[in-house]
Amino acid sequence: MKILVVGGGGREHAIIKKIKENPQVEQIFALPGNGGIAQDATCVAIGAKEIDKITAFAVENGIDYAVVAPDDPLVLGCVDALEEKGIPCFGPHANAAIIEGSKVFSKNLMKKYGIPTAAYEVFDDCDKALAYLETAPIPTVIKADGLALGKGVIIAMTREEAKAAVVSMMQDKQFGASGDHVVVEEFLTGPEVSVLSFTDGKVVIPMVSSMDHKRAGDNDTGLNTGGMGTVAPNPYYTDAIAEECMNSIFLPTIEAMNAEGRTFKGCLYFGLMLTDKGPKVIEYNCRFGDPETQVVLPLLESDLLTVMQATTNGTLAETPVKFSDGSACCVIMASKGYPQAYDKGFEISIPAAVAPHVYVAGAELKGETLCTSGGRVLGVTATAATLADAIDKAYGLTAQVQFDNAYYRRDIGAKALKAKG
Repeated sequence: MKILVVGGGGREHAIIKKIKENPQVEQIFALPGNGGIAQDATCVAIGAKEIDKITAFAVENGIDYAVVAPDDPLVLGCVDALEEKGIPCFGPHANAAIIEGSKVFSKNLMKKYGIPTAAYEVFDDCDKALAYLETAPIPTVIKADGLALGKGVIIAMTREEAKAAVVSMMQDKQFGASGDHVVVEEFLTGPEVSVLSFTDGKVVIPMVSSMDHKRAGDNDTGLNTGGMGTVAPNPYYTDAIAEECMNSIFLPTIEAMNAEGRTFKGCLYFGLMLTDKGPKVIEYNCRFGDPETQVVLPLLESDLLTVMQATTNGTLAETPVKFSDGSACCVIMASKGYPQAYDKGFEISIPAAVAPHVYVAGAELKGETLCTSGGRVLGVTATAATLADAIDKAYGLTAQVQFDNAYYRRDIGAKALKAKG
């Protein structure tokens, strides 16, 4: 089989490494891929949003199955375009990907179908939003409606911060058209949990839960990032909570999308807050999370490609999906200065024994040399029988990887260990 994976980050590298385990896979193409992915797939310089070029490449190269991993091409209809050419895909159609593409849509969906989430108001006028914030409860959460590279959510601890966030999104267009509408949302408290799930539009099979670490600095200080590390499973996500989420959130979401004529197939990501009033949805993503994928897929014992094909074919109920009982930890090695300005172009040294544990996100090849090219450069992942051992192992591996200007948090998993007692 010839497989096409759209995207070029650490998430895509994790997907590609897992798909490679299937003996039927002859060749994997990554569009555009990156310097590290080039070790595991044939990288082609076509951008993830160049839908026409992706489709033409897939047809010309006889692709048997395509995996569209990032949010942008899903929202832009990449799956629709490929399927029109007869190429089966993993991922939702554009009309279902809107569950991530528009926060206004997803909030209204949850309200309509009684899916627990934070109270909210929607604004398309900056002055009206600012007037509302004069009396709104503080802290509050300000969200740009559209996609914003994971950075379109501001937790405002003061009224001034809330107003500044609205102005930056709606008036200064920090996120372009994504800020034409904003959601002002109730601030929830409690442990956060990420649950990725496979779905064929009929059944939902949750993957191992995980805990992301969004802040740039230790002890959850500094700016929000795309994620500085993850652990799995999340100790706060008990069997009882998992059952409650299945009944009150997961299945109702799939049923709601079906009722709206927007059947969702692929990976649906549930960002949850475990509040004192029960689990509530913070956000949906229409694809695998990054870096959650880098801890979830190493724990998957079933064949990933087979499971993906089952979501496409509607046969997920008959397909075994088994995860290890162990734990995983991923430490993100970033460029110092991320998520703001940072230098790049530094040579990366990864010992051969460590390479199988490394997912490359922001790196390019200069000749034969792998060099930094992004803010989040690598994810170093380890699995073990216990969470404590997985964390120790991940940091031991991370210490062996070298590049100038490297930065990583030293406390990934510490909160999870504390929760486990």
